[in-house]
Amino acid sequence: MTTTLITGGNKGLGYESARQLIAVGHRVWLGCRDKARGERAAEELGALFVQLDITDDSSVLAAVETVGALDVLVNNAGVMDHPWVPTGEVTAELMRSLYETNVFGLVRTTQAFLPVLAKSANPVVVNVGSSLGSIGRVTAPEAPESLVAAMAYGSSKAAINMITVHYAKAYPRMRINCVDPGYTATDLNGHSGYQTAAEGAAIISRMARVGPEGPTGTYRDLHGPLPW
Repeated sequence: MTTTLITGGNKGLGYESARQLIAVGHRVWLGCRDKARGERAAEELGALFVQLDITDDSSVLAAVETVGALDVLVNNAGVMDHPWVPTGEVTAELMRSLYETNVFGLVRTTQAFLPVLAKSANPVVVNVGSSLGSIGRVTAPEAPESLVAAMAYGSSKAAINMITVHYAKAYPRMRINCVDPGYTATDLNGHSGYQTAAEGAAIISRMARVGPEGPTGTYRDLHGPLPW
């Protein structure tokens, strides 16, 4: 049985990704900061709960000990500056806050679980990114992403793209990819997205199930590759 850990798994895309993966036979751990919410979500889904704050070294290391063997890591936890802050008003403090979770937290978690993943016959990492991190989309006048002032959030997601590529190059036996779920209605954006969590999670659960010959070092949504 494939064992999967999903960070930020108690709601939204994390919760729905867990539901979809459990439905196809994965043993899923929900990594959540809030113990009560995490335990409740795990009970609803038939998943396992592990307390996990990706911004805290000791919490991540404790989670590694609790989870043990792992085949798939889904780096889903993230934060957003919503409503958007105009570019000229973005402060270093705001960017630091987003980067602590979206970038440094992702690296902290991935690095801690790499030795565990290396023992899997089919190790997979899925980094949940965003098309707002696509320089190609943000600079294309016809693309909706070009109209969104999201310097802090978008740059944090662009950083994930580069991080994904470097991990994929360094660990060629692992399948390590970045995905864009699309503009999904979740708490993160005040439920303003145009698609459901089930629709957004489809690409996450798909890439969590890639085999040893599947793609790695890619950036894509449900319809195919995205421009970096």
